[in-house]
Amino acid sequence: MSTIRHLSRADAIKAGALDWAAALDDVHATIRLLRDGKAGMIAESVMLLGADPRNKAYGLPAFVGGDYDTAGLKWTVHRAAPVGDLPSISSTTIINRLADGAPVGTVESALLTRMRTAAVSAAAIRALKPGGIRSAALLGAGAHAQTHLDMLLSLFPKSETIHLWNRTPAHLDRLIGEADASAATRLLPHAELAEAVADADVIICCTSAPQPFVDAPMVKPGRLIMQIGFHEVMFETIVATDIVTVDLWGDFAEKSAKSLFQMYRAGQFPAERVAADLPAILLDGWKPPAEASLYFSSFGLNVFDIAFAARILRNAEAMNIGTLLPSI
Repeated sequence: MSTIRHLSRADAIKAGALDWAAALDDVHATIRLLRDGKAGMIAESVMLLGADPRNKAYGLPAFVGGDYDTAGLKWTVHRAAPVGDLPSISSTTIINRLADGAPVGTVESALLTRMRTAAVSAAAIRALKPGGIRSAALLGAGAHAQTHLDMLLSLFPKSETIHLWNRTPAHLDRLIGEADASAATRLLPHAELAEAVADADVIICCTSAPQPFVDAPMVKPGRLIMQIGFHEVMFETIVATDIVTVDLWGDFAEKSAKSLFQMYRAGQFPAERVAADLPAILLDGWKPPAEASLYFSSFGLNVFDIAFAARILRNAEAMNIGTLLPSI
């Protein structure tokens, strides 16, 4: 009987979902395959689930060739806030073999999505701030913020301080409590946003804010502002920034709620002002001037989700992890 393998979140973790080195390798390998035409994706299919634009379901298909040999679909349901004891995001990635279309398996993929998002952030920080970072400000206290905190502690251990801020300050206690207690980097919570960002080389926005709050005075020479979340950055902030970079510019610019794409659709940002995308940054060695102020908009590319899931399923098969289900 033909079978497919299902991985729960615990299974995925056993199979290496939290391996930062492997995640960074996936980002670099997938970007190269994308550049070479051996990986691809199409625009997401979105279904709104009410008046709040954060409540939606969407499907994101992609394929990744090379050693990944994978075609897949990530199916995700977003809620503006958790309902009961359910998470605000539920997600499953379905993987088929690219060579012959054979079903391979499924992965509970909300964690993988957070890992690939933070891995892209790490790759961008390393490339855009090659001298390293002394301090970072992490805005938000949700799941993406937690994963970005883990990433900063793991991949930037020489950072002196990570400043933490959230609209609900009490949520920072959980964020700090779940962080690696053995890390040397100091975690410093703030009640005031201005205090949190004052000393930061990098500001990482990981909130679900429907209204922007990152204003132009936060733009400083040599500072990198990274937008991971929903709509945190004011248009005037992007205007004030010397250099605008993105993970990729695609059809999603026509409908994404990210600040940069809203600005583009409003006729206030010309696409040609984008100085570099992730392929240029990671493959071509593009570098910004040392004292330039930087903005990086991370849309979140589903091609990485498919690559991550393929790697995890391959590891799981070798380690006999997961639940086998009949496929026919």
